This record gives sequence, structure tokens and C-alpha cells, in this order.
Amino acid sequence: MGLHPFRHKNPGVGGEKLKFGSKEVALTAGFAGLYAVGVILLASVSFGVYQVRVADALLPLSIIFGLPSAVGLSLGCLVANVYGGLGVIDIVGGTIANFVACILAWYIGKGGFIRRFLGTIAETLTITVIVGGYLSLIFEVPVEAGLFGIFVGSIVAINILGFALEEGLRRSGIWKNVN
Repeated sequence: MGLHPFRHKNPGVGGEKLKFGSKEVALTAGFAGLYAVGVILLASVSFGVYQVRVADALLPLSIIFGLPSAVGLSLGCLVANVYGGLGVIDIVGGTIANFVACILAWYIGKGGFIRRFLGTIAETLTITVIVGGYLSLIFEVPVEAGLFGIFVGSIVAINILGFALEEGLRRSGIWKNVN
């Protein structure tokens, strides 16, 4: 079966769930832009061994918006970390950390309040281990200092601010108009 020039689907290539339509592309771009701008505007507290990335409050939204937000928040991290100037390790490591954290939260957070909160805990632990680990190498400090600095900031950004944001959007019902 050949492809017709006006056919909208490419049979046999991926599943429908992995294809991004215009709505998903717009969500991805929106999340990428918000994250990058949030980190860059607050650069003084977004880079370093001890940091509170306020933009990480967007990470729990992956529980609601799924893959488009995971991809967007990862791309936004890539852009922000290029700006941050800590090098390839931070650019690649931070991007991977955000993606893995968002995907874990998306899967764990399907369900009730407790599952959603556990999803944010998984995000905090993922970001702490990955980012805290490599920042201790970049800044040449003990690994405990790197882990602690990222853990505290992630608790504030992800588990307090981000979870409140996610729950607020969920309860308001606004997100249903987007999803």
C-alpha cells in the first residue's frame, strides 16, 4: 500500500498517541518558552549549587498535560542552561533530568491527590539526584552539598509552589479547555 499524496496518516509509522497535532505543538512551545524565560529572568537564584528554580514549579503540570509539557519543559531547560553557561554537562544533564522527572510524574500522578503528590516527590528526587550529582562535579564541592542544594530548592519549587499550581489548575477546571 503506497502513500497517497493527500493522505493524512502514514500507516505503519508510530502510533497515534506519539503524534503531535497543532495543539500539542503549541503546548510544547508555550511550556518551553515559559520555563526558559522563568529561569533566565531569575538567573541569580536559578544557577549554582544552591538554587531555587522557580520555573520548576511548572514541572508538576506534566501530570495534567502529559507529553507536550514534558517535551516543552525539557526544551526550555536546554535553552535556559545554554544561557546559564555551565557547559555541556548542565545543558544535557538538566534537559534529561527535566524530561525523566516529568514523564515519571505523568505516569505516577494518574489518579487521586496522593498519587499526584507522589508524582511531585518523584520529580524532586529525580532532579535532585541527576542535577545535584553533576553540579557537585562542576562546582567541585562534595556530592552531599550538591544534592542538598538542589533538594531544598526543588522542595520549594516543585512540591510547594508547583503542586499548589497543579492542584489549583485542576480544581479550577481551566485545564480542561486546553487538554
